[in-house]
This record gives sequence, structure tokens and C-alpha cells, in this order.
Amino acid sequence: MQFFDAINVYFPLLASTTETADSSMVIGAVLLSLVVIYLSSKLGGELSNRVGLPPVLGELLGGVVVGISVLHLLVFPEGGTDSSNSLIMTFLQMTAGLTPEATPAVFEAQSEVISVLAELGVIILLFEIGLESNLKDLISVGAQAAIVAVVGVVVPFTAGTVGLMLLFGVAAVPAIFAGAALTATSIGITSKVLSELGKLTSKEGQIILGAAVMDDVLGIIVLAVVASLAKDGAVDVNNVIYLIISASGFLIGAVVLGNIFNKSFVAIADQLKTRGELVIPAFIFAFAMAYLASVIQLEAILGAFAAGLVLEETDKRKELQKQVIPIADILVPIFFVTVGAKTDLGVLNPAIPSNREGLIMAIFLIAVAIIGKVITGFSVFGQPQINRLAIGVGMIPRGEVGLVFAGVGAASGVLSKSLGAAIIMMVITTTFLAPPLLRFVFPESDNLVADQDKLILDGATGTPLIVEKPPSIVSTVNDANNREDSPDYEDKSSKT
Repeated sequence: MQFFDAINVYFPLLASTTETADSSMVIGAVLLSLVVIYLSSKLGGELSNRVGLPPVLGELLGGVVVGISVLHLLVFPEGGTDSSNSLIMTFLQMTAGLTPEATPAVFEAQSEVISVLAELGVIILLFEIGLESNLKDLISVGAQAAIVAVVGVVVPFTAGTVGLMLLFGVAAVPAIFAGAALTATSIGITSKVLSELGKLTSKEGQIILGAAVMDDVLGIIVLAVVASLAKDGAVDVNNVIYLIISASGFLIGAVVLGNIFNKSFVAIADQLKTRGELVIPAFIFAFAMAYLASVIQLEAILGAFAAGLVLEETDKRKELQKQVIPIADILVPIFFVTVGAKTDLGVLNPAIPSNREGLIMAIFLIAVAIIGKVITGFSVFGQPQINRLAIGVGMIPRGEVGLVFAGVGAASGVLSKSLGAAIIMMVITTTFLAPPLLRFVFPESDNLVADQDKLILDGATGTPLIVEKPPSIVSTVNDANNREDSPDYEDKSSKT
């Protein structure tokens, strides 16, 4: 017990919520919550992977099942839920002697600890995404992909925001947040389907992949802006301009200064000989950048993403990625499951008259999400023979960044239950629809070469790792020659 008392002294978060709660009960509740989280994330991820969908989508759906929508194993006090709705609290009362009087305090503490772990998970997720985003690759994809990316951000964002405000009377800040959630594109699911169709290295495939990566970068900047607006609770034009400039300047400045910092980071890592000689300094840098971003009124995740972009340019990037993955495997699922657990899909039940507006909002967001991306294909110029419809359809699925929007919005309290659930439904629906639509828009005769491409994805995030092609074809997603298991592997700094 002295150990737990020490924790409360040094961590006010726990101290403030466990003053009337037995610390051992709080730890027990947190441990049971983690058991539920990891079981649901693994089962959901495995099932999702087996049907050809990103594992993160399975983790999200696993969270929905164990959360407030179905089993009530993992619930949170947001939205009026109390300890009586938590089966974990009931289990502790039955097995560990938790008294009904102490249950509310234990429930509050357990929920706060899991929420903090989820926030840490999303910071590490964005750090990992930054490590996988090669700025040189973004520049090399050309003007076509850049135009598609910008149109793919501006059109759905504008249509979603204005539509929610005019048609449903949603306030400006939550409408902007929901509109921003429409901007992201999942590179993982699109890459996999394009590989199966033999279209990964086609003109359409290259434009889709380049634009999808740019979409995520632009989406993270937009997220930093709208999340900061959510803190103020109102839209000020001057503040919006400041946030856009500061977010963009923060990323650009971090990358520019990173060229100087890279050599220092490698030199420091080479001098350290104890465990964690590489990953600990990397996380120190990532967390410091996250703190700096929050200090200038941006989101901490933008700082973590910028840190990943900086360290991606170092000679240690490849080894660092390998060391970050196990840590991300522990903390990132907590974020995705928590997002699902907090989503009450019951608010979209059409049988209840008061819920019908939320369901209509979900349908509206899904329509904007699809149409807003399909339009992007028709912004391609100077390519008379290109399949513009296929490019637009390839941009439809939302990915991890889309779920990050939903999670950050729910945590900030800016999204209502119905709007938050509508965003989750949009992410799920677009991800499910994309594979069959992609197969439909590509002519069947063009799919005969599908077995010539083989895409290998990261099992945790669905991120493309290798495109196995004949020697004359090189993928712009990632260079297969940089893989240690490739016959052409060279020991140099490049994308894995």
C-alpha cells in the first residue's frame, strides 16, 4: 500500500480521484479494463484482418461491442454514465469486496487512468505515422497527387461543415470538427485492394497513394486547428488564421531544424550503451515536441507527428521503427478500443423518434464522405486516358486519422453523442464500401494481372511495407530494397 500511496503523491491525477477509493481496487479495475481492451482488440483485429479489412477497424468494432453500445464491460462517465452501468465494477463487488459506497470513486479513477493511457496511445500512434511518412516521397509524387489531395480535403470539409450547420443547425465548432473528420484517407485498405487488382503501380494507383499520404498530413494540420478551436468553444477568424499558420509553421520548422538535429540525435544514441539507448531518446524528443505543440495552443499529437517526420530522416530510422512497434502495440489499441467503447450507437436507433436526426446526420456524412472524394478524381488534368472515377473511389476509405478525429472530438466534449456516433458510422461504412467499389470501377479485363503484384502490409496498422514486383518496377509506397529480407537489401537509411 505504501507503493500506491507514493503514486498518489507524485501523480495528482490519481490522487485527486482516489482520495476516497482503495488504491488496490483502482489498480484492480484498471487491470481488468486492460484485459477487456486487449482481448477485444486482438479478437476484433484478427477477424477484421481475415476478411481483408484493416485491423484497426476490428479494434474499433471490438470497442463498440465491449462498450456502452453492447456489453457495458468498458464504460466511461462521459454523457451521464455511472458506475452502476459498468460490469467491471459489478465484478469487483462480487470478487474483490468492493463496497457500493466506494464504487463511484473507483469507477471515476479507473476511467481517468484508461483515458490518459488512450491519449498516450494516440500520441505514440502519430509519432509512428510520422516515422513512416517520407517527405521526399511526398514531394516526388508530383502535382497530380497534390491537387487530388487538396481537393480531397477542401471539398468534403466544406460540404460537411456547411451542410451540418445549414441542414441540421449544428453549432460552428462541432460542425467544423465533423467536417474535418471527412478529410482523411486510409492508405492501408486502398493499397491492399489496388495490389490485388494489379493496379498498385498504375498511374491511378500512384496518384491515389501519393494523395492519400498528403491527405493524412493535411488532415493532421486540420485536426490541430479544429481541436484548438474546440478548447475556445467559439470560432474567431483571427484565431483560425493564427492556428493554421502556427500548425503549418510548426511542421515546416520542425522538419527544417530536424536536418540539424538528426546528426546530434544519432551521435547521442551512439554514445549510449544501456537498454533503450535509441528508443528512450526518441520518445524524449517526441514527448518534448508534443508538449511544445500544446504550449502554443496546438494539439500534442501534431508535435508527436512532427517528431516522427524529423527522426524519419535519420540513419537510425529503420532500427527505431522496429523498437517503436512493440510499444505502439501495447498502447495504441487502448485508444482505438476506447473510441469504440465510448461510442453509443444506440443514439442512431430509428425506432426512437428523437434519434432519427442523428441517423439522418450519419447518412448525410456518409454521402458527403463518398461524393467528396469521388469528385477528387475529376480534378486530374492532362491525362486523357486515366480512370478518374477509380482515383476518386480509391480516396473514399477513412483510416486511422479519421478515427483520431472521432477520439479527440469525444475527449474534448465538443461532439454530441449523435454526431460522434455519426462520424464513427461514416468511418466504418466508407471502409467497408471501398474494396467492392474499387473492384467495380476497374474493368475486369484489367484485373488479369493481379497476381503480378503482391503487397505486404504491417499487421498492426495496415501500412504498406513492400510491393513485390519484377525488378524493373519500383513502388513509390516503400522501397523493397531496404528490407533486410530482400535479396537487394543495402544497409542504408531509407523507407521500410
